[in-house]
Amino acid sequence: MRTPMVKNQPETLEAVIIRFVGDSGDGMQLTGTQFSDTSAMFGNDIATFPNYPAEIRAPQGSLYGVSGFQVHIGSVEISTPGDEVDLLVAMNPAGLKTNLHAVKPGHTIIVDTDAFTKKNLEKAQYETNPLEDGSLANYRIIEVAMTSLTKEALKDISGLDNKSITRTKNMFALGMVYWMYDRSLDHTIAFFNKKFKSRPEIIEANTKVLNTGYYFAETLELIPNAYTISPAKMEAGTYRIIMGNTATAWGFLAAAEKSGLELFLGSYPITPASDILHELVKHRHFGVKSLQAEDEIAGVTSAIGASFAGDLAITTTSGPGLALKGEAIGLAMMLELPLVVVNVQRGGPSTGLPTKTEQSDLLQALYGRNGESPLIVIAASTPANCFDFAYEAAKLTLEHMTPVLLLSDGYIANGSAPWKIKSVNDMPEIKNNKVKDVVENWHPYDRDEKTLARNWAIPGIPGFEHRVGGLEKDRVSGNVSYAPENHEYMTKIRAEKIKRVQDYIPELSTEFANKGDLLVIGWGGTYGSLHSAVKQMNEEGNRNIGYAHFNYINPLPKNTEKILRQFKKVVVCELNTGQFAKVLKMNFNGLDIVQFNKIQGLPFSNGELIEKFKQLLE
Repeated sequence: MRTPMVKNQPETLEAVIIRFVGDSGDGMQLTGTQFSDTSAMFGNDIATFPNYPAEIRAPQGSLYGVSGFQVHIGSVEISTPGDEVDLLVAMNPAGLKTNLHAVKPGHTIIVDTDAFTKKNLEKAQYETNPLEDGSLANYRIIEVAMTSLTKEALKDISGLDNKSITRTKNMFALGMVYWMYDRSLDHTIAFFNKKFKSRPEIIEANTKVLNTGYYFAETLELIPNAYTISPAKMEAGTYRIIMGNTATAWGFLAAAEKSGLELFLGSYPITPASDILHELVKHRHFGVKSLQAEDEIAGVTSAIGASFAGDLAITTTSGPGLALKGEAIGLAMMLELPLVVVNVQRGGPSTGLPTKTEQSDLLQALYGRNGESPLIVIAASTPANCFDFAYEAAKLTLEHMTPVLLLSDGYIANGSAPWKIKSVNDMPEIKNNKVKDVVENWHPYDRDEKTLARNWAIPGIPGFEHRVGGLEKDRVSGNVSYAPENHEYMTKIRAEKIKRVQDYIPELSTEFANKGDLLVIGWGGTYGSLHSAVKQMNEEGNRNIGYAHFNYINPLPKNTEKILRQFKKVVVCELNTGQFAKVLKMNFNGLDIVQFNKIQGLPFSNGELIEKFKQLLE
């Protein structure tokens, strides 16, 4: 019997990248989330990347059924979930095989040896057992019979069947990792007590296995010491870790309160946008009205009806749903009613890669409607600022009386990061164009001189009766008009209204350099990867490379061309085949624009970006 080792003073690390992988039923998302939340409570900066199969229950042990959760924690600024992994926890052979490439040579892999059966090895397409054939010689392997040790720990607990007992093995792994990185168990135990308060046997089992894994790690000679990551230096305030979809929902809640309007969500569930619906359903006490419609078209048209009735109306979807909503979005544009459409992008086309990330809906967002149908298009860029851009989308739609399309993506929607909690009192004012008092000679398409936003007249108010519909409107009365000159006028005035939004959005700025040899451009959820890569190059002495990130896509910031022409060469990095690059080329002639694209359902890695940027600088 081993004598428990005396725990030495933990070695301090600046940052660490950990990935938990296993079958979709092994609880890897929960395990990663608990480690992330505990580290956030400690004060570390954090970025996470959940990665899971599209199937609800993929075949057990299969390569495409692997579910993973990566977390990057540090005492320094953390912009991405990271590239190469310091610690891989693999609960089965398939998890090991599909993720081994990401582990740094010489670093640690923890495996559940009970899962390395002949059957599971065959499912993972291993001809020999990697734990025995020497193929893992470049790594520090910690072999643990987690399933057996879990069963042994729980042999005296009654009321649990074998399946329930086996499902707690993820807590054994989590306990080990908590010991390795000097984390407290308290937050996770509190989570058990809250989530399973009606099942005391589940609380007892998970708590016992968590502690067992923790103290087992302490006895292993292969782990001679623990590590710690000091709290990050962050702006003073109260923080919580937040997922992008949750932040989006909360941004709309804040906008509804600030504007004094009730919030209406008309939606149909679709990966990876469904969590916005799930979150807003919880907040009826804030006056939220949420409708899970029978399909995407009903979702958006119910939101248009709510907008006509005076609500702050939103609809949420992903790429396939946005295609279905196209005609109705054109209707909202024609009616000139406020409406926010959230598109959480995923890999496409068609059903595509439902649980993977991509930026391939940009041109659909800009032009995916019949006729001349310009909209405001903006994009969030981090899990935390999904809150800000949801709020901004609501502000723009209410103040300019036109639909706003807010782009997010699976990477930032499912990822999480620290978010400084904000007071609604400190948020920017939101105005609206509702008519309140009877006006002589009132017309529904009377416009604000500066914004060109039309009146917002709520049904049922005497003196403000008017017609709505999808047929072209008379420029004054709002009645149906087939006059050729009127249609041309209305088409141009709607476009001019969008163009004038330039006066109400921030100008584009650059980081690291405002002129030089190379300008790196990104938009939406690529911010963390691109910012991190350009920052590293500047720290290595490459001072002639700058970075500009676009959150406002239509209209573009006023000074866009000026910024772009300050650099000899421009590279646009996108998770598509070059859609934003096409937009820039179409708007600004004569620029030396290079494309760097990736369409693998994965975010950019730091290494591949730096390699490309160095190549361009040469």
